[in-house]
Amino acid sequence: MRKLLIVGIGAGDPDHMTVQAIRALNRADVVFLPDKGEEKAALRHLREEICARFIEKPCKTVTVETPQRAPAASDYRGVVDDWHARIAENYERLFRAELAEGQHGALLVWGDPALYDSTLRIVERVRASGLALDWEVIPGISSVQVLAARHRIALNRIGEPVMITTGRKLAAGFPAGQDSVVVMLDGEQAFARIAPGDLDIYWGAYLGTPDEILIAGRLADVAGEIEQVRAQARQRHGWIMDTYLLRRREA
Repeated sequence: MRKLLIVGIGAGDPDHMTVQAIRALNRADVVFLPDKGEEKAALRHLREEICARFIEKPCKTVTVETPQRAPAASDYRGVVDDWHARIAENYERLFRAELAEGQHGALLVWGDPALYDSTLRIVERVRASGLALDWEVIPGISSVQVLAARHRIALNRIGEPVMITTGRKLAAGFPAGQDSVVVMLDGEQAFARIAPGDLDIYWGAYLGTPDEILIAGRLADVAGEIEQVRAQARQRHGWIMDTYLLRRREA
């Protein structure tokens, strides 16, 4: 049986690598590196830097070309399902060709594999196709943790919950009955489309990298600034990864 090590590598700083993650990489016979094209080459380069820094033995690396996702339009789930199916086909083909029975392969996952990442679902698809496959998940430091650390805040108030949601969900409005809401995968800047009310925002992009950007303040005061800074950064780098916390002000 082939075995995968699904390794969380943190939000962008190689120092986010845990001892467990480093040990896992050094158990791997093959490391599979996703390639999302030249626009997001920096993401591939960070994975390559991590391998060069922490793997202490000869290890084969295999590039996995990641297909582009079609525009979501009105059928978001259908588009994502098709996209995952195509990625799973690529993984299955490469696992069969590059990973021998009894060997360990490693997948380096940005942040934490269990938090708004689809690697685990895609690997489930690969196994469902009939490939004898087992896997181990090594948690990593998520962008949410780094966001809170950089802004020097706790994600929740005493005795209160924190919700983690997406930009698509936030577009319908700030969730009723919630005090602290972390928003991920917001490519449309939904924070600028909701009623700002008494909300504060703690925003961060490229967290953990030399290009890190942080902005915080009353949503009504800084939403426009974040939109402008975000657009400029995306144009400069060709890609952007950001997240933020929205929190009601205490009376």
